[in-house]
Amino acid sequence: MRITAPAWLSLAWLLLAATPPVNAQVRIKDIADVEGIRENQLVGYGLVVGLNGTGDKLDSAVFTRESLVGMLERLGVNTRDQESKLKTKNVAAVMVTANLPAFARTGSRIDVAVSALGDASNLTGGTLLVTPLLAADGDVYAVAQGALATGAIAAGGAAQSVTRGVPTAGRIANGATVEKEVGFRLASSEALRLGLRNPDLNTARRMEAAINRAFGGRAVARALDPRTIALDLAGQDVVEALARVEDLRVEPDNAAVVVIDEASGTIVMGANVRVSTVAIAQGNLTIRVTETPQVSQPGPLSNGTTTTVPRTSVQVDDGGDKKLGVLSGNVTLRDLVASLNSLGVGPRDMITILQSIKAAGALQAELVVR
Repeated sequence: MRITAPAWLSLAWLLLAATPPVNAQVRIKDIADVEGIRENQLVGYGLVVGLNGTGDKLDSAVFTRESLVGMLERLGVNTRDQESKLKTKNVAAVMVTANLPAFARTGSRIDVAVSALGDASNLTGGTLLVTPLLAADGDVYAVAQGALATGAIAAGGAAQSVTRGVPTAGRIANGATVEKEVGFRLASSEALRLGLRNPDLNTARRMEAAINRAFGGRAVARALDPRTIALDLAGQDVVEALARVEDLRVEPDNAAVVVIDEASGTIVMGANVRVSTVAIAQGNLTIRVTETPQVSQPGPLSNGTTTTVPRTSVQVDDGGDKKLGVLSGNVTLRDLVASLNSLGVGPRDMITILQSIKAAGALQAELVVR
């Protein structure tokens, strides 16, 4: 059969239309995690030394003084009888935190965060002494030590001071050495589960179908609920199979959500947000009172005195230039934003309008206010 040029172009157009957009698809590894493979939080208490007089005041920070005395005793220096005479300001008590990655091996290095615990004003230039880092089970999994970097600037004089950043918190890159591993045998785990970061039934079903197609139609994957997909990898190389699964692409389905942060005036709306038929009017009564006093000078060779004459300007804005806008039924996010922008609505007023639309039952989305 011979296909003419117009027919060939029509066939190509139909094939392109039937193909799902690549940009809308994402890898499974970007939207799901393998259950059991995660980070573990570590925490420890330590001392930072070498500060330029910006450490804790030992008279008020009792825990810093006791920690300093105990550390010196372990190093063979007895200061217990002279404890009240310790006046150094170059030491600060700190809390040290870190995340132990999955599959971290003994001897590997991880980053640590250091935060002042007492009344130290600046940790810049300090050095963290050996600090054991414990997990929730009370065991030591890493040991931290090293020079601290805050990335902050603090300077001042007798009348003014300037601070940029937070000088009482900093980080040590590769500042801890892993001493104990978290046991997890991935290669021998034939029954694994994937957990969706944003639970959704449609996304879970699409992941199930994509995984089963990749394994020749075998029932390797099974969606258990909106968050969990069970994998049966019996008789296969688990690492190789997981690598194939994570590289598969699916199109996630997202719920209609509007997130509002009233503190910063930030509004984020998803693409699936819909608004039913609703009328919107926005306007406020604003009164501005401006005082601009003027100085009145007496004429030359007169006996008058200089005086201040009040000048008051009062302006009233009743929102008369605002109009009533009507949004037709089932409008999209783009239509909603365009309609609100046409009314000259700012972010703060838009928050109130969205809350009112939700109260009227016209906003077909979940409204999250933070």
